[in-house]
Amino acid sequence: MKKLFAVLAALGLAAVMAGAQSLNEAKEAFNSGVEAMETNKTEALAQFRSALEIANQCTEEEDAADFIGTCKTAITGAMMSIAKEQINEAAYDEAVATLNEAKATATEYGQDEVVAEAESLLPNVYMRKGSTLLKNKDFAGAAEALKNVIAIKADDAQAHLLLGQAQMQAGLMEEAIAALTKANELGEGNAAKLLSSAYLREGQALLKAGKNLEAVEALEKSNSYVESGNAYKLIASAYTKAGKNAKSIEAYKKYLEVTPNAKDAADIMFTIAATAQKAGDKATAIEYYKKLAGTKYAAQAEAQLKTLK
Repeated sequence: MKKLFAVLAALGLAAVMAGAQSLNEAKEAFNSGVEAMETNKTEALAQFRSALEIANQCTEEEDAADFIGTCKTAITGAMMSIAKEQINEAAYDEAVATLNEAKATATEYGQDEVVAEAESLLPNVYMRKGSTLLKNKDFAGAAEALKNVIAIKADDAQAHLLLGQAQMQAGLMEEAIAALTKANELGEGNAAKLLSSAYLREGQALLKAGKNLEAVEALEKSNSYVESGNAYKLIASAYTKAGKNAKSIEAYKKYLEVTPNAKDAADIMFTIAATAQKAGDKATAIEYYKKLAGTKYAAQAEAQLKTLK
């Protein structure tokens, strides 16, 4: 019996010694990871993981629990450091993958602060990616990245603005207007100008398709955001094609009001005068023929004035 106890005691001592040896191995791996953080964070992460794996096999050691916690902190810290390097190097897809891995690992370890930091960085990564792709004219890729920002931060005004820009450049006018409208609602100051431009382009397309009154509606929306002479000129053209001469004249007048120094001012004044004359609006025709004195239309205007008088 004494012999049996002696054997058991010896086995117990061996187990303690093995446990201590294993924990020392874990600490050596951990220290290697600390050193590697300066030059190779990927290698450092591998060493921290190795240290944790070894430490988990000797949980009965006195300081094992504290050391395991330290390993876990080091692992997620290395992951976040790697992700930030990837962001700075514009390796956005890799950064997203690393941040998601860090978030999942931190959730498992109960590290709420790391989870929150990873979540806060993800929309910034997608925003950077979207902005870069937009600048490089990859409009489809930019739109996809910016949609990811909005999926995380639905009230990000800049993301909606850039998404609208990307979609507008891709010719997706309906989607672009929806995104820009949301950006405008969220207080993005540049959205109004882009909305005006989007509706202007929509009006041009409708006018080209022969949908004159629908074109007018789109062009009036353009002016509701930012008034422009170009929109009024197109409205006038749409009304002319629709046979609404009085409204066409009013639109041309607004064009001259908004762009008084337009190079084609004389052309527009002659168009107003001729359209009014045709429509039987003698007063307007005389008013605008008189305005043409000293222009390339002076002789024609003078001849028409004689006819009207």
